[in-house]
Amino acid sequence: MTPVLKKFVQTWLINTFAVLVTVTVLPHFHCEPKGAVFLVSLLLGVLNTFLRPLMMLVALPLVLYTLGLFLVVINGCLIYMVDGIMGKTFEVDGFGWAMLGSILIGVISLILNVITGNTHTQFKMNHQAKPPNPRSPRDGGDGPVIDV
Repeated sequence: MTPVLKKFVQTWLINTFAVLVTVTVLPHFHCEPKGAVFLVSLLLGVLNTFLRPLMMLVALPLVLYTLGLFLVVINGCLIYMVDGIMGKTFEVDGFGWAMLGSILIGVISLILNVITGNTHTQFKMNHQAKPPNPRSPRDGGDGPVIDV
């Protein structure tokens, strides 16, 4: 399997799991049969790839003005579009629930992408030893030193 195909499949499975959790946890998300979440996440991925950048470009002033919070509205719109395309297979009971679902899907996807290393985001923690006391007679110093 090529690295590009492997990354695509891994991302798709992570997003499918996130959609499945959202459908299971939120009472106003319905997906019958449950196996349709694979198609829902694929369609959501296609819309995210092609339509989301255009929506972000059009809404750029609002995205900047709200410091990025308007992206939740854009993601909610995309989930609502998937609802319209999928018909009775995937239904969301309102736009507010679509926005809440977009937050939940985003958080779950972010966590799983970081855990699996499927993203460029890295968390590093460096532990530094406690610096020596500058007034300590062991150091031979006679007081604090300020470097400018």
